[in-house]
Amino acid sequence: MKKYDIKTTDKETLKKWYHLMTLGRAIDEKAPAYLLQSLGWSYHAPYAGHDGIQLAVGQVFTKGEDFMFPYYRDMLTVLSAGLTAEELILNGISKATDPASGGRHMSNHFAKPEWNIENVSSATGNHDLHAVGVARAIKYYEKKGVAITSHGESAMSEGYVFEAINGASKEELPVIFVIQDNGYGISVPKKDQTANRKAVDNYSGIKNLKIMYCNGKDVFDSMNAMAEAREYAIANQKPVLMHANCVRIGSHSNSDKHTLYRDENELKYVKEADPLHKFRRMLLRYKRFTEEELQAIEAEVKKEVSAANKKALAAPDPDPKSIFDFVIPEPYKPEKYVDGTHNEEGEKKNLVTAINETLKAEFRRNPDTFLWGQDVANKDKGGVFNVSKGMQQEFGEKRIFNAPIAEDFIVGTANGMSRFDPKIRVVIEGAEFADYFWPAMEQFVECTHDYWRSNGQFSPNITLRLASGGYIGGGMYHSQNIEAALATLPGCRIVYPSFADDAAGLLRTSLRSEGLTVFLEPKALYNSVDAATVIPDDFEVPFGKARVRRPGKDLSLFTYGNTTLLSLSVAERLAKEDWDVEVIDLRSLVPLDKETIFESVKKTSKALIVHEDKVFAGLGGEIAAIIGSEMFQYLDAPVQRVGSTFTPVGFNPILEKAVLPNVDKIYEAAKKLLEF
Repeated sequence: MKKYDIKTTDKETLKKWYHLMTLGRAIDEKAPAYLLQSLGWSYHAPYAGHDGIQLAVGQVFTKGEDFMFPYYRDMLTVLSAGLTAEELILNGISKATDPASGGRHMSNHFAKPEWNIENVSSATGNHDLHAVGVARAIKYYEKKGVAITSHGESAMSEGYVFEAINGASKEELPVIFVIQDNGYGISVPKKDQTANRKAVDNYSGIKNLKIMYCNGKDVFDSMNAMAEAREYAIANQKPVLMHANCVRIGSHSNSDKHTLYRDENELKYVKEADPLHKFRRMLLRYKRFTEEELQAIEAEVKKEVSAANKKALAAPDPDPKSIFDFVIPEPYKPEKYVDGTHNEEGEKKNLVTAINETLKAEFRRNPDTFLWGQDVANKDKGGVFNVSKGMQQEFGEKRIFNAPIAEDFIVGTANGMSRFDPKIRVVIEGAEFADYFWPAMEQFVECTHDYWRSNGQFSPNITLRLASGGYIGGGMYHSQNIEAALATLPGCRIVYPSFADDAAGLLRTSLRSEGLTVFLEPKALYNSVDAATVIPDDFEVPFGKARVRRPGKDLSLFTYGNTTLLSLSVAERLAKEDWDVEVIDLRSLVPLDKETIFESVKKTSKALIVHEDKVFAGLGGEIAAIIGSEMFQYLDAPVQRVGSTFTPVGFNPILEKAVLPNVDKIYEAAKKLLEF
């Protein structure tokens, strides 16, 4: 492997490096001026002191082969990788032509998704999981290249960084974790983060992980280390953890005042350790350049920054009307079953069989579909409820496999793998029970706003399956509902079928669609005879289309999930009392079928919303508000709701019955509303 040093590196290369380093520093120092002039760049994290490693990461990055996940301090990294000064400034001042996000994401979050320089979150370090996911795809599709992810040493205190490194080591993936250690996490010194002087040493016991160290302030040491790391990761298909010793010359960001926690001696030291000044002195000392030649490069940089600044200031600002663009991709549109209903007869299948057979059919249809999660691929077992039974045997362990018990890892690597190619579809069991999903919420949030944040350049194509609800005597962590909490985040669809045919149809539509879909499965109905139905071949159900399960004229009862069957039972009971109740199975919660809801309310003038989740802050409150706001003139009575009490679900069957809605509770509410 070629080695770089001051004596033998060719002059053109040295000139390019010095130009990039000088250009990056000029923009780094100019950034605060935009804020002072009220032009933008309200968040800026200076990179000065990280020059060596950032130049090296950008130089090693190979466009067309590698994926890069830079963090908010990686200005020189992306400049070295090929972004222009104008593109950096467009990002800084949040212009519509900013290649990272069109002004949607925070300044200093540099990206160019078309080059696989990815748009990452402000939650530093969480993109490590995305890098692991895309590295999984690089290895699966046998492509040359690596995933490079970068952040500071303090982010290594985050659990998801460990999950990423542990997972990459277990799967032996070509990913390089670059840790730019400047000694601080904002004002928190390294000694308050870890017992080890070098945070990477916390990972020294992990098999298959190569740990390397370099002087991140030195161009040549950084270049040699990064070149070796990339070569090793590709040749061995194993991860590398690169520790780059840096200094932070300035404050953490423009909202931080480092003189409040750093003394004069330290500030003097970091200024003397300036990598740019050191590189300049070396070029002169070893007579590779004259003072006049370096000054000519510096003059050229000034002109370049001035021209870039002029162009960026003249660029258009984002259009406020565009906020509704790229919230979620357009879904697959069913063609044969346009409204998601059918009248076919034949053998009935239960809900768990419907999901299992649909998964298998869609995995045969699209070979770029993958499934992983906890406990989903153990011999003849397929998850706690055997939903994925037989799938690994048919599709192999590279497409169907177990993930560590790390929910953030499951979701984060799904996000990452789907970045490799838009044809990829990922199905994940986000947790064995919906109640256990909360550790993954950090990555779920990322998935919901990736499409919007990237200005439509990337959407995680994920179907997130969760076994939800109670009525099984499961108690806490096995009986809760979480759909209302998830529905507060724009950027995901949420579906909750009650019958086998709808489960098959919604799952098929989800797997054929771009974007994120939460697929909630009422586990109490998996093997229910009452939820079993005939399922036509290739049955499809569109998103945002409810299903009238029982027509009626006296009361509209809107429901979904486990309470659909309870509501139908109540409607039949009331029919014996000469009341005609219309039961509408919403099926799709986000998007919601307002049209069907409104048509029913116009017909009956009374609305009852029934769901298993808590009444307080449950989704029924949103539906009631929509009806009250837009259908008030048609109502003959207040909109009513039935759901769980504002308590956890108890384990003892007596407690569970007291908490969850049942036939008697629904009947009493419906009867009272009918007689209003």
